[in-house]
Amino acid sequence: MTRSELYEALDYVNHSRKKRTQMAGLVIDHPRLVAPLMDIAFTLDDPVSSKACWVLEFTAREKLSHIFPHLDVFVEKVGQVQLQSSVRPMAKICELLMLCYCSKERQDCRKALQKTHLEAIAAACFDWLIGDHKVAAKAYSMTSLYLLGTEFDWIHPELRLVLEQNYAGGSAAYKARARHTLAQLENK
Repeated sequence: MTRSELYEALDYVNHSRKKRTQMAGLVIDHPRLVAPLMDIAFTLDDPVSSKACWVLEFTAREKLSHIFPHLDVFVEKVGQVQLQSSVRPMAKICELLMLCYCSKERQDCRKALQKTHLEAIAAACFDWLIGDHKVAAKAYSMTSLYLLGTEFDWIHPELRLVLEQNYAGGSAAYKARARHTLAQLENK
């Protein structure tokens, strides 16, 4: 499947779990499609890019290791994503990467993710947490940043500060997740 064929196929993907799962299955079965999928996902002003982000998220949920060969591209461009419907799946992929990285069973993540990757993910997550984004992206960013704080000493104090400053103006869901994250920081 060429990039243009993949682009056309993505145009038929919608919000339904079934369509996203079908397309992710195709990518999982053909890992060479991850590179063109990322290329489409990072085409910033194109609505189809959001569909590519959804499929990339579903791919990462099922086969995170397919992302590893493309981490340099992912971390270089993830912070540039602007469309709200693209930010949430990208934040989720960052959370999946951090959960994997901190897992004792998944040494492949520790080998794949370099310090520069972690720093780029931290920067993107702080941008999403501080920026005008929906609560899901912020929640995923909180988890990622909490986990990244085990690698970088400066992250936990900054995360605490951001959460405390934005708590009063946050939605009920934001406040719930912030309370949970602040409690984790206190117990650390």
